[in-house]
Amino acid sequence: MYSKLEKKIEVIFEFLIFGIIVGIIEDVIAVKIVSGEPITYKVIGIIFIIAVPFAIIGEIVADNIDFIAIFKRIIGFFKKQFSR
Repeated sequence: MYSKLEKKIEVIFEFLIFGIIVGIIEDVIAVKIVSGEPITYKVIGIIFIIAVPFAIIGEIVADNIDFIAIFKRIIGFFKKQFSR
């Protein structure tokens, strides 16, 4: 059975791998649409080098932010402002 730490690491890597794959796909589409460049292994390599750090940063940020708490604070702020 997995420990909590092992399960959390597994989830982080799943999202990281998914983030890298989606990042590469969207960048390939953007390069093709915007520049019209042919998609070669060199272009995919450059895109990979660019996508990996953003996927890592995105995973670190997304994993450490409690979006629900932030959303509740924002809603509470606006409720206070408009209830006056």
